[in-house]
Amino acid sequence: MFDFGGKTVLITGASYGLGEQFAYAFADAGADLVLTARTGELLEAVADACRSRGSTVTAEVGDVSVEDDVLRVVGSGVTNHGSIDVLVNNAGIADLRGLAAEHFDRATFEQILSVDLTGAFLYARECGRHMLGQGSGSIVNICSIMASGGNESNVIAYTAAKGGLLNMTLQLGCEWADRGVRVNAVSPGFIVTEMTRPALEAMGMDKWIASRTPMRRVGDAHEVTNAVMFLASDLASYITGVDLLVDGGTNASNGTYQIPPIHHEWNRDTAPMVPSAYEPVQPRPDWYQALEAGIPGIHFEPLEN
Repeated sequence: MFDFGGKTVLITGASYGLGEQFAYAFADAGADLVLTARTGELLEAVADACRSRGSTVTAEVGDVSVEDDVLRVVGSGVTNHGSIDVLVNNAGIADLRGLAAEHFDRATFEQILSVDLTGAFLYARECGRHMLGQGSGSIVNICSIMASGGNESNVIAYTAAKGGLLNMTLQLGCEWADRGVRVNAVSPGFIVTEMTRPALEAMGMDKWIASRTPMRRVGDAHEVTNAVMFLASDLASYITGVDLLVDGGTNASNGTYQIPPIHHEWNRDTAPMVPSAYEPVQPRPDWYQALEAGIPGIHFEPLEN
């Protein structure tokens, strides 16, 4: 479907998860690669796998939040490949403690912003300068559905960082549009990768998330990869400043039930609902009362004055 022959793609956070899948897909599509991540051993393994697919690969260990590392990686990419045609701003971190905002510490807040937002800006700035000079380029920022609204599964630092990244995408998409550089975002919902699979499946979160998703399932890594490659490619030549949601309809919804709505009980015999394979997570009516106080572990008692 995609042809990136003769183009060089820089991918941050390329050592595992979605970044690893992006690297393989672009290599299969004929691209040469500049890959960067903090863990050298994992990064080199991904680089070797891409080389075996026929891609010329530069692998550079670096931290996206360290400006000198960003300058070095981009400089190495331009030196080794002659140009950088696509940037995939993928590197990101989160916080799995599930802390509510009033309990969140400043150090973790600033650490997440430094990687998820500042790091993405530094790479966009440096690659953008190069792309503007050559008169062409495509930047795809990996954002999140958490950038578009509140969610009981989110944490304050992550939603702040991704919200900033989304607005940065819109701003850069406008600023650079008339100089040949397109800037877009892909916002995944909950996606199964080898990194997230144990947590999603072992904790039963996949079923909970599926119950909140109009498509009634979690996403797969290739579904995000296809969206990234589309926006990076010339097929999207008249698209900039767009956030492409890959979320099974989550952000199109004003709310999706985990317990069946009461109107599903009305006229059951005379006008039944259209049959569906979907079974709500909690079919029993007494869960209405059980969930009134909020979700255990997410909602907290008020802080004492």
